[in-house]
Amino acid sequence: MSKFVLKPGFGQIFRNTDKSKDTDRDYKGEAHIEGFGEVWISGWRKTTKTGDPFLSLSIKAKDAARKPESGGARPSTRDDLADEIPFAPERR
Repeated sequence: MSKFVLKPGFGQIFRNTDKSKDTDRDYKGEAHIEGFGEVWISGWRKTTKTGDPFLSLSIKAKDAARKPESGGARPSTRDDLADEIPFAPERR
């Protein structure tokens, strides 16, 4: 049997049948974000002050240490920033 592979730009969420307390997520799933990779999705059913229902989402990388795939932004280092900021302290 083959493993299900997410296509870039697509995802899926399902009702969380393992809730043990009210604050647990109502929905859970995964998606593949183009340029980043696979992520976990959590969703909570909520209601606005006017009574309209909505879904609040949390999206987290499956591998927290994962770097963006090619084409994604990478975090800057202090050395990267020092050359671009005219008021950066001089190096000794």
